[in-house]
Amino acid sequence: MQNQAGQPHHRAHQEEGPLNGAVALITGGSRGIGLAIARRLGALGARLALCSRGAEHLQAAAKDLADSGLKSFPVVADVTRAVEVSAMVEHIGGQLGPVDILINSAGIGIFGAFHERSEAEWDTVLNTNLKSVFLVSRAVAPEMIRRRRGHIVNISSLAGKSAFPNGGLYCASKWGLMGLGNCMAEELRVHGIRVSTVSPGSVATDFSPHSGRDLDKLLQPDDVAHAVAMILTEGPRSFISEVLLRPVQKS
Repeated sequence: MQNQAGQPHHRAHQEEGPLNGAVALITGGSRGIGLAIARRLGALGARLALCSRGAEHLQAAAKDLADSGLKSFPVVADVTRAVEVSAMVEHIGGQLGPVDILINSAGIGIFGAFHERSEAEWDTVLNTNLKSVFLVSRAVAPEMIRRRRGHIVNISSLAGKSAFPNGGLYCASKWGLMGLGNCMAEELRVHGIRVSTVSPGSVATDFSPHSGRDLDKLLQPDDVAHAVAMILTEGPRSFISEVLLRPVQKS
């Protein structure tokens, strides 16, 4: 776990906005949905901490954000490993301050008939899509509870509500995420912490193949980022527990 992109440690704020000064940790923040969310939250004034396993992608993401005038603090960490998660959260706390907003966006998809999938593939999908949410949320929750504020947003999928052929591993991880997220919301709301879930349909990223589909009709990463921004700017007396996000037209 290390700071990447050669950027100086800083506490500089982004532009003024409704999230001004809030520290936002985005897992899977180096590309796709995670990067789009980071860009949106940075534009709303949040201080960005990006997490990914890939140093090269993190460096590219940090440069992409910098080209838009947004500072970020990229950290390489494997969010499926508790020791790296703990070190990451401590490192971010020392450089930017306690995490106010956690976006659990890290995810992976391995598809195919369940009986043809390996144990290693099962572990990869469940660890990335479900265990990581448990580990990172567990790491930031105590400080949020102490300060009696915070927001956790889990990026799930409509696959967490419906089944489809060859989606057994992925659906299992997302159905599990829905259960975990709902329990987190009930446990943490008494401490002033809001837990929300965004469940998009197919999004036009390199996450999964979209052979034969009209990509212009699919959801875009910015659509998911818009939903997250809406959740985080909700009034203080309520919270949006779940958003189901679908394209206007089927591809």
